[in-house]
Amino acid sequence: MSGGERPELAQVPETALWTLWHRAVEARRPDTVLEDPKAVELVDRIDFPFAARFGQGALVSQLQALRAACFDREVADFLDRCPRGTVVGLGDGLETQAWRVDNGRADWLSVDLPESAALRERLLPPDERHRILACSATDPAWMAEVDPGRGVMICAEGLLMYLRPDEVRTLIAACAERFPGASLVLDAVPRWFSDRSVRGKLRDRHYQAPPMPFGMDADERGKLLTAHPAVSEAREVYPEGGRGLVRALLPFVRRAKRRPSVVALLFAES
Repeated sequence: MSGGERPELAQVPETALWTLWHRAVEARRPDTVLEDPKAVELVDRIDFPFAARFGQGALVSQLQALRAACFDREVADFLDRCPRGTVVGLGDGLETQAWRVDNGRADWLSVDLPESAALRERLLPPDERHRILACSATDPAWMAEVDPGRGVMICAEGLLMYLRPDEVRTLIAACAERFPGASLVLDAVPRWFSDRSVRGKLRDRHYQAPPMPFGMDADERGKLLTAHPAVSEAREVYPEGGRGLVRALLPFVRRAKRRPSVVALLFAES
């Protein structure tokens, strides 16, 4: 710890530090599944008891990295198709995806609550192509900051589980209506996990997870199609690669219905 920035975040915004830490733990490994030197740099710059607060579980870190890689693949594919498009990160926290897959031409917009946006601005200062907006993801005001003309990809990584189910549907519907032809990539925790979090049962000796009111089993992704008539496709994005036992088990885990999932939604052209 270098004794730099000292963040003081509320329970849900603090999850940005949790995900950053686990990406950095994984990225430090010589056999990492996610190259993320920017995450390592940020952890070294932030004055926070990461290990004491969040633990150093190699399994958790690898799983978080594999989740991030799912989003990376979708964004990289989008940038191949729309090299000057806009990538919107909702509840972006200290996500470092732009440093992993940026093509040097795209626009990036990070949308987050004021305290999280302020921390990101201090640690990852904006520039002409990387903007930061202090705004709740559930406030449609952020949509006015997005130019849809060159393509739009919206990432809601580690966000929707902290919203109410009605807020999730409203957000998806608003995006589908505002951005025809765009995509929204999201992740969801299974219903049993959501239920345990709401009852305060997700705790270990290091960390108490915040309540996660929105849960969705992996085989329920089709229900997202009903959020708005313009939601034309709901496709699961499976983790790839992995290391050791995780790599061996991933093909079998896909068969389980009550597991976390990453889903890509496609919005129909108007």
